[in-house]
Amino acid sequence: MASPIGILGGSGLYAMQGLEVLEDHEVSTPFGEPSAPLRRGILNGTPVIFLARHGAHHRFTPTEVPYRANLWALKSLGVERVVSVSAVGSLQERHRPGELRLVRQFIDRTKFRKDTFFGEGLVAHVGFAEPTCGPCTEALLACGRRLGLPLEDGATYVCMEGPAFSTRAESLLHRSWGADLIGMTQVTEAKLAREAELCFATIALVTDYDAWREGEEAVEAASVLEVMQANVAKAQTLIAEAVPRLSAQPRDCPCGETLKAALFCDAARVPRETRERLRLLTGKYGF
Repeated sequence: MASPIGILGGSGLYAMQGLEVLEDHEVSTPFGEPSAPLRRGILNGTPVIFLARHGAHHRFTPTEVPYRANLWALKSLGVERVVSVSAVGSLQERHRPGELRLVRQFIDRTKFRKDTFFGEGLVAHVGFAEPTCGPCTEALLACGRRLGLPLEDGATYVCMEGPAFSTRAESLLHRSWGADLIGMTQVTEAKLAREAELCFATIALVTDYDAWREGEEAVEAASVLEVMQANVAKAQTLIAEAVPRLSAQPRDCPCGETLKAALFCDAARVPRETRERLRLLTGKYGF
């Protein structure tokens, strides 16, 4: 049976429409409990595992999300490809609220995240020049075009700490860099997915124009939620269309071997407790 496709649902996406639920998994990890039980099921004939990033009732702030536990849990259940969905603000006029964007690059402005599985005697320096999986992103793009969705590829996403929205000065700064979108979650997941040797692609749901537009009202949660509800329906449609294609295509990208040249330690000198804790990730490399 094909490996399940992992789906990380963001704000507004707490359940997958059309998912035939088979089982809920309560997963314990070396990094604590995931945000919610992982829901295993069948979507459009394809095995998937769905996880609500912020919890079933949105109880975690972007900083509080147990990112390491979430990605570890998906890996432990056999996931090899992850599609992550998140709400974002637009930093450029052409990215209009109500549209979807596929992310290719990140700028990390977070400050308080635990964004690596490694440490305590075992060091890994993974390559991150191309932080999302090309073949997975291209599959999403092809499916979105076939469906006629308002979708574009190639976005650069600034990841800020949150939970407050940007000041106008911050928004203008990020816009001046040429960045396209701003959000609060995706880069942390992308880093951990790379360390876990998971293919990672992200669907960004544009909900607002952030704070850079002079003379406009500041971003407010109520207006964001209104646009988000319409966007979530589009994302659900895209994911349902894409998962059979993702499941069927060969995994011919480098994502599945990113640790091969990244482990900088002498295995014999790594503490036993560390080796045991990280065996899911590093056991195949003799650690």
